[in-house]
Amino acid sequence: MNWLDEVKWDAQGLVPAIAQEIGTNDVLMFAFMNREALAKTAELGEAVYFSRSRNRLWHKGEESGHIQKVHELRLDCDNDVVLMKVEQLGHTPGIACHTGRHSCFFQLYKDGAWHTVEPVLKDPERIYK
Repeated sequence: MNWLDEVKWDAQGLVPAIAQEIGTNDVLMFAFMNREALAKTAELGEAVYFSRSRNRLWHKGEESGHIQKVHELRLDCDNDVVLMKVEQLGHTPGIACHTGRHSCFFQLYKDGAWHTVEPVLKDPERIYK
């Protein structure tokens, strides 16, 4: 059996993918992969996602230079979520979020409201030209 056949793809042929920073274990981002994206990720050793808004493969960092080097690919117990242990490249500290922050999960719920708890490391206007 092909290793890709063991993944439980949803009705759209997608699987959720979590990028977790190797070393810190920070959850950097969540996106989707289709079969081609997961195969390309394994082949390149860099994160490739399927962009639902663009309806195409999206090599993380293709515009920003903030590439995710994949150290490990893991599949959860139900075979329906991929976890990637990644090294976030392109800026120190690493920027994974299109807002210029380290992680996409920069909003904390507290006292009935969402609060931004991570700083912008680089202005997105300077990342995407």
